[in-house]
Amino acid sequence: MPEPAPAPIPEPAPAPAPMPVPLFGARFRGEPAALYQELRREHGEVVPVLLDGGVPAWLVLGYRELHQVTSDPELFSRDSGLWNQWPSIPADWPLLPVISPEQPSVLGTVGERHRQRAALIGEALEAVDPLELRGHAERFADELIDAVCGVGSADLVAQYAAPLPVRVLAYLFGFREEHGPGLVAALNDILDGQDRAMAAEGYLRTAMARLVAERRQQPGDDVVSRLLANARAYEVTVEEVTHDVMVMLAVGHQPTADWIGNSLRLMLTDERFAASLFGGRSSVAEAMNEVLWEDAPIQNAAGRWATRDTRLGGRVLRAGDLVLLGLQGANSDPRVRTQGAGLTGGNNAHFSFGHGDHRCPFPAQETAEVIARTGIEVVLDRLPDLDLAVPTSSLTRRASPWLRGLVELPVRFTPGPARGA
Repeated sequence: MPEPAPAPIPEPAPAPAPMPVPLFGARFRGEPAALYQELRREHGEVVPVLLDGGVPAWLVLGYRELHQVTSDPELFSRDSGLWNQWPSIPADWPLLPVISPEQPSVLGTVGERHRQRAALIGEALEAVDPLELRGHAERFADELIDAVCGVGSADLVAQYAAPLPVRVLAYLFGFREEHGPGLVAALNDILDGQDRAMAAEGYLRTAMARLVAERRQQPGDDVVSRLLANARAYEVTVEEVTHDVMVMLAVGHQPTADWIGNSLRLMLTDERFAASLFGGRSSVAEAMNEVLWEDAPIQNAAGRWATRDTRLGGRVLRAGDLVLLGLQGANSDPRVRTQGAGLTGGNNAHFSFGHGDHRCPFPAQETAEVIARTGIEVVLDRLPDLDLAVPTSSLTRRASPWLRGLVELPVRFTPGPARGA
C-alpha cells in the first residue's frame, strides 16, 4: 500500500498588526529622538495613530515619504472635506479648531486659490521693514526683562518667551497692546487642543473680527490694513482676511515662543554654546538651527487627506484617510541623516517650516527668525551669568503631540537695573 501523504505543514499565523499609537499624553514630554526612533522601529515610516476620542489617522515619519506627501497635492490634498471620519466626529471634539470640516483660512485652500491668498499674505508681511521689526522686538523684549532683571530669578518661558512673539505680532497687525495677554491665553488653549480649545477659538475669532472692522474704518501702517487694501486685487473677501489673520497669529506666535525657549534651553545645558552666555553671539544662529533639526517647535502637523486608495511607506491608505505630517520624525530619519550630522553650519534642509505649496511663506519665516533671534540676544545681553535654577532633568514639556515647548525654564542671574528706570 502506498504510504499516506505527509500532512501539510501549517503556515505560521501572520504576526498581529501593531496596535495604533495614541497621539497624545505624557510620552510626548520626553526626548523626541527616542520617541520617534521607537515608533519607527515598531511601525516603520508610516505609523497608525489614534487622535483624541480614538479617531484613526496616519503619522508620516519618513523623510522621503513626507517629501512625497507634501509634493503631491493631487494625491494628498489639503481639503479636509475629504476626510472619511467626519460622520463619527462629535460636535465637541477638542481638535476641531485644528481639524475642521470647513477650513475657510488659507490653510484649507488648494490650487490657484491657495496661491492667490498666500501671495496676498506674503506681500503684506514682506512690507514689514526688518530693521523696524527688530526694533519693536527689542523694545518689547527689554520691557519683559525690565520686569525681572532686578529680582535675580525668572521663568524664561512664562515671563519672557511666551508673551514676546504675540506682543510683537499683535503690534505689527494693529492690535492695541492691552490685548496681548488675552491673545496669548487663547492661542495656547487652541494649539494645545484640550477642553478650553473651542471657547478660545471663539475669543480669538471675535478679537480678529473687531480688529478687521477697525482697520476697515481707520487704515494704518500695519499688516491687517495692507491685507485689506490689496484684498480686492487678489479676489479675497473681508471674511477671508479675518480667517487668515487668525491663522497668521496662531502659527506665528506659539512656534516662535517655543523656538526661543528650546534654543535657550539648549544654550543653557550644552557646553558647546557656553561662550554665548557670556556676551558672545556667534553661536545663537547655530543653536536656533539645531533646534529646528532636533527639537522642532512644531513636531507634528495636520494634515493631508488621501484623494484615492494608495500605498505609502508599505501601508495601504484608503481614500479620505487623514495623513499627519511628522516633521520632527522626518528631521531625524536615519536614512537621510547620520546621527548628529547636519545640525549647524547653515544646513536648513529640515521640515520644520513644512514643504511644498503649503510651506510657511518665506516672509513669515523671516519674521519668526527676527523675533526669536532678537529675543535670545536680548536675554544674553541683559542677564549676566545666566544659569539654570533647576537640574536639567527636571525640565518638562507640554504633553502635546503638535507643539513641542517647555512648561517652564527657571533661571537665576545677578540682579541688575532696568533700562526703563
